[in-house]
Amino acid sequence: YDTIYKEGQRRFMESLSSYARQFLGDMARPQVDSVDGVSPTLSIDQKTVNRNPRSTVGTITEIYDHLRLLLARLGTPRCPVCQTEISKLSSEKVIDRLLEDCAGERALVLGPLIKHRKGEYRKELGELLRDGWVRARVDDVFIELSEPPTLARYEKHTIEVVVDRLRVDLGDRSRLTEAIETAVRIGEGSVTLHFPDREDGHGADLTFSTDRGCPNHPEVAIPELEPRLFSFNAPQGACQKCNGLGIIAQFDESLVVDSSRRVVDCYNAFNSEGRLPFAHFDKPALKRVASQLGASLKEKVSDWPDDLRRRLIYGDPDVTYTIKIDRHGRKDVRERPWRGLMPMVRNVWKYTSFPPLERFRVKRTCEDCGGDRLNDIARAVVFRERNITWFSRMTVAEAHDFFGELKLRKSEREVGKQLVDEIRERISFLHEVGLEYLTLDRSAASLSGGEAQRIRLAAQVGSALQGVTYVLDEPSIGLHPRDNRRLLGALRRLRDRGNSVLVVEHDAETIEAADFVVDVGPGAGREGGFIMASGTPKQVARSKKSLTAQYLRGEKRIELPERRRAWKKKIGVRGATANNLKGIDVDFPLEVLTVVTGVSGSGKSSLVFMALEASVRAALDGGPPVMCDKLVGSTHIDKIVRISQTPIGRTPRSNPATYTKAFDPIRDMFSQTSESKARGYKRGRFSFNVAGGRCEECQGAGVKTVEMQFLPSVMVQCEVCSGRRFNAETLEITWRGKTIHD
Repeated sequence: YDTIYKEGQRRFMESLSSYARQFLGDMARPQVDSVDGVSPTLSIDQKTVNRNPRSTVGTITEIYDHLRLLLARLGTPRCPVCQTEISKLSSEKVIDRLLEDCAGERALVLGPLIKHRKGEYRKELGELLRDGWVRARVDDVFIELSEPPTLARYEKHTIEVVVDRLRVDLGDRSRLTEAIETAVRIGEGSVTLHFPDREDGHGADLTFSTDRGCPNHPEVAIPELEPRLFSFNAPQGACQKCNGLGIIAQFDESLVVDSSRRVVDCYNAFNSEGRLPFAHFDKPALKRVASQLGASLKEKVSDWPDDLRRRLIYGDPDVTYTIKIDRHGRKDVRERPWRGLMPMVRNVWKYTSFPPLERFRVKRTCEDCGGDRLNDIARAVVFRERNITWFSRMTVAEAHDFFGELKLRKSEREVGKQLVDEIRERISFLHEVGLEYLTLDRSAASLSGGEAQRIRLAAQVGSALQGVTYVLDEPSIGLHPRDNRRLLGALRRLRDRGNSVLVVEHDAETIEAADFVVDVGPGAGREGGFIMASGTPKQVARSKKSLTAQYLRGEKRIELPERRRAWKKKIGVRGATANNLKGIDVDFPLEVLTVVTGVSGSGKSSLVFMALEASVRAALDGGPPVMCDKLVGSTHIDKIVRISQTPIGRTPRSNPATYTKAFDPIRDMFSQTSESKARGYKRGRFSFNVAGGRCEECQGAGVKTVEMQFLPSVMVQCEVCSGRRFNAETLEITWRGKTIHD
């Protein structure tokens, strides 16, 4: 990584123009005399699985991107209401529908000129004024064209010309016809009518399309089919209610309100002091509300009449309660209408996102899109009578069969052949590496380490690059032997495309599968740094100096314990259902080393982390089990610690010394020197995580990160501190001749 990979990156940057390099900075040469024959380098590092809820198997491998393009180019739009195929509509049909449904209403006829595009549009706004137009709507705000707003250049804007302001009336049909036709001409086939009196005076829009409209529902306007229409990460395609996530996090009534208790103890959102954080509401106030509702303070809430319980939980505007607010020593008494227990906790979350309230929230499937993430217009476009949601829910095996048998019509071949071939190639690779059971809409956050590794490789194979050096760091970690062989097959495929694959690895099977092996040793740290052997695996195995060779020959091996420790206590989960777990019951012995094994994707991580660990943590906090029906034996545990491959530290500046607190006494020593006391330096002066003593150019990192457009980010040494992290004044303080950097 520090030599071959960085030199490949450095040479790529040097190949750029001098104009481009001035924005990227200079990369230091690696500590090597010369590097010969290096090609462009790409790193497939062993990072943790992407936890972005928007990432899926389809988006990572770019299969979904090709599906979006397929639907945009060869898809057939249909009406989301009646499923009728979309056809052209005349202005007369639009006017007839308006006179039927909107008669007597005031309306503004708008001609869409710019739709969700970036730019300042000063020229366009000026031309509208010169053409005689007076008003326009810019980003949902009506403006006078004589005083145009300043638009942000790199933000998306919508500009609509106000063609006419009228009342929809049969007696004035000619004026309405003229306005509609003018707006359609400006909007190139689409027209929007704004009704200011709808939605309690907030106004509502109705859009029609003469190019793409439904004869039964002319108000349903289908935009031009573009790939972004099928993207749940773009506002044009995402479901508006869930914002393209497919799920909505909501407060669960049963978690917030415990109806099995009396009213004074039923509100779980109260903290230990008996009040709702960030709200002037506490147990005494709840008592007063219950009394005004006419409820019994001694009965359980579950014994109350349904109407009374509903008014307590969801509010009653006829009931009020008083609160006392301390204003600089003066107490104000105010009266407020009763909003309800659920609306109050929702309001606190809306403005604070207070972490302790997170445990009362549950994720539910979005009712509008049914978990499909897309709006109804995107879901109404079909290819071979299937919409993009159907394609996303296919497993890799099903997609492999479908696209393998797909035959394009003559009219589709010119546009679709290359697309379908690309989809087949990527799906075939996923199928070959044993991921045929995954669906394309499977969340990246739910993937195991082995699955994620092979998917990242699939994305690289799909890119079809040649002449590249791929650098991988221990890709076999955590893989089952079966999956390791599939991984090796993927690496061979990269090699067979004309690439070089450089792997840092300890696994014996990977070493024996290599074409060439370089063994570094003989020890670790200062005892390493020498080449012990190099050549084919057989040549390396014959080396007398190499420790690796001794294990390859079987002279050394890891001895198994002669006796296994006995155990008595255990903890278990019943009915575990996380991800692909089928309601299983499992017991785990305590006070022994327990291993959970199985092929990648079999459910190991789901069982241990999502069911067992989450349930134990919930039990320690007094909560219900998570992703399982029941947790048994939790009384044997008083603490749980998770040790994973997730990078330690909260910032890139963290290192073992700061993480283990070993750096704290060192900073104390420097702050106690006579020079530090004379200058008034405290221990915080010698921290590179806070402003004051650190180099502000790199913010204490010692390096600056340069984002590359289509390559991994580049780390460039800070020019101000030369990688020493601290400013010059801080480095003037020494302790026994050493600076804090030393």
